[in-house]
Amino acid sequence: MTKILAAVLAATVLLPTGALAAERSCTDEGRDKWMSADAIKAKAEAAGYKNIRQVKVEGSCYEIYGFDAKGERAEINVNPVTGAIVGGDED
Repeated sequence: MTKILAAVLAATVLLPTGALAAERSCTDEGRDKWMSADAIKAKAEAAGYKNIRQVKVEGSCYEIYGFDAKGERAEINVNPVTGAIVGGDED
């Protein structure tokens, strides 16, 4: 019983830490420097992404869900200050 309790406690403490470490960092700038979600969506569309269904804040990035130029589902991470694509589901 003690081993099970110790394992559960360890998982409770360690799992959130691992998730935070995996979170992508796009900028250190304050939110007052960020582009609007509409401006980020327009930049993504100009880069060839289509049918964007969601733009949300994830950590210090915008995360965009839509389709790439080939019509395949895409999830991309965008720097909210510059609009540069910094990664996505193909990483």
